[in-house]
Amino acid sequence: MNRYPGYPYYGYEKTCKELPLTFPPQKQEKQPGLEYLMVPLPISDNPSLAGSGKLKGKAAIVTGGDSGIGKAAVIGFAKEGANIVISYLYEEEDAKRAKADAEKYGAKCCLFPGDLREEETCRLLIEKTIEVFGRLDIFVMNQAVQFPQESIVNITKEQLKTTFETNVYPMFYMTKAALPHLKRGSSLIITTSVTAYKGNPLLLDYSSSKGALVTFIRSLSAQLADQGIRVNGVAPGPVWTPLTVSSYQPPYVSRFGRDTPMKRPAQPFELAPTYIYLAADDSQYVTGQILHVNGGTITSY
Repeated sequence: MNRYPGYPYYGYEKTCKELPLTFPPQKQEKQPGLEYLMVPLPISDNPSLAGSGKLKGKAAIVTGGDSGIGKAAVIGFAKEGANIVISYLYEEEDAKRAKADAEKYGAKCCLFPGDLREEETCRLLIEKTIEVFGRLDIFVMNQAVQFPQESIVNITKEQLKTTFETNVYPMFYMTKAALPHLKRGSSLIITTSVTAYKGNPLLLDYSSSKGALVTFIRSLSAQLADQGIRVNGVAPGPVWTPLTVSSYQPPYVSRFGRDTPMKRPAQPFELAPTYIYLAADDSQYVTGQILHVNGGTITSY
């Protein structure tokens, strides 16, 4: 039985070595996009990868946890024994599916819709987590938007404001709200991007916002090191997520990720082990670092 309808050429039960190289042209009009409408569906879970209790008893927040990289992190954390709050904007169906997938592995999971551009929403997200789980150990900040433009002259004030208010501002709001509840051993993980290192001519404002996150990670990690709170980041290359089909035009989607050395984009499940590593005690001597999961793209460190 094919466990991923619309994905007939991928034998998930047999192997994780054969992944699609190209995708049908498609476009969604609203960002950050809806995963359940994508063809083929992104692959968020690797059933052959079992958990080992690395995060047992811990509580995590994952923003943008309804789909894409965030959903893969949610499932990975669930396998390792964590309970999770999934934060999302409007993607109700995707969020319900992510919750169900996490609960298959025994996790307790709750949903939190809201616009993280608002500081009050960020505060309420933290309060909800403490109310439900009584603690906060892991915080993945993963929400983002991007609006490709061929020239800087096409980037309006409104677009620039939306990009930074979504991709950068919530990091400050949520960290400030979370800090009173974090303890020694807690882990903050921020999703930046390969574009922060190599740039992208179509994503000037997005790349700039992701560069800001690299500096945020390095500065905050130094600030919190004495408290035993670790701050790290993941810089993905191209990944098959709703942000792709809600950002780019169909012809670009059909060749998305082909310019990497591996000649394909990642599937979300391929990012999950990196988030697990940074969340777990395995990385207790790692802070202020960015881990690059980008299909072999060479970046300047």
